[in-house]
Amino acid sequence: MAVGYDKPLYLLPFDHRHSYGAEVFGFKEPMTPEQIAQVGASKQVIYEGFKKSIESGVPKEKAGILVDEEFGAAILRDAARQGFIAAMSVEKSGQNEFDFEYADQFAAHLDEFKPTFAKVLVRYNPEGDSVLNQRQTARLNKLGDNCRRSGRYFMFELLVPPEPGQLDKVGGDKQTYDSDIRPGLMVEAIRQLQDAGVEPDVWKIEGLDRADDCVKVAEVARRDGRSQVGCIVLGRGEEESKVVRWLQTAATIPAFTGFAIGRSTFLEPILQLRNGKLSAMAASSDIARRFKKWVDVFEQARASTAC
Repeated sequence: MAVGYDKPLYLLPFDHRHSYGAEVFGFKEPMTPEQIAQVGASKQVIYEGFKKSIESGVPKEKAGILVDEEFGAAILRDAARQGFIAAMSVEKSGQNEFDFEYADQFAAHLDEFKPTFAKVLVRYNPEGDSVLNQRQTARLNKLGDNCRRSGRYFMFELLVPPEPGQLDKVGGDKQTYDSDIRPGLMVEAIRQLQDAGVEPDVWKIEGLDRADDCVKVAEVARRDGRSQVGCIVLGRGEEESKVVRWLQTAATIPAFTGFAIGRSTFLEPILQLRNGKLSAMAASSDIARRFKKWVDVFEQARASTAC
């Protein structure tokens, strides 16, 4: 059974790897050493933005980063020294099927960096390929067992990509799939994974527009004695108005303890840095401002719900 992590958790994720190099810099794999250094330097700017947000009033005990070892090893080490909450991604980047970045050595890498959370991103549709889902579940149980043995928290980012037949039901409209079909599939996916022994401490959930859908996700995440399990909402790189709506919706549900909003926080400042329109210092300050805004939106919505 999951131990759970139900404390407030405001994450700045920048563990994007291949997609980050391509989206921000237009780099193709394999990257040259110079390109790798450029990506790593830009992630350092994001980290500086996170630290500035703490200086500007974001509570250190509630805020954290999510970063990868490939480009963020130095950041993970510094976060440990500074006492920051840190999550480290363990999945291979850009794959439809979850597998470990470092194969059977994943545990040694976690032991080296000692993050607060081991985080995994998994694409899992409960009506999809059952054999693929079983393979993924077996690997997830290995990670969960390791987290329980090591006393490390387990964070699960659940993505539910549509199956062709599911899209056909809504005429190929992905927005309608997101609003009308995906929420129910997320609930069923969580149930299936739990029944197969996968027990995260925190579920990282794609944004939901309706509070009743958030309630259903929270109920299944905390069913059958899992009362300490937390949920956080992710931003999907969406525009500000949609992110704000998702935060305000999630904040009304006690099981939703915070958020993980990455690209909506850092992408525009980093692109402006790349284009020479912002200095590194100005870009990190803009990232800090954006991140603090999400914290303020969530906490204000939470406070108004409690009244």
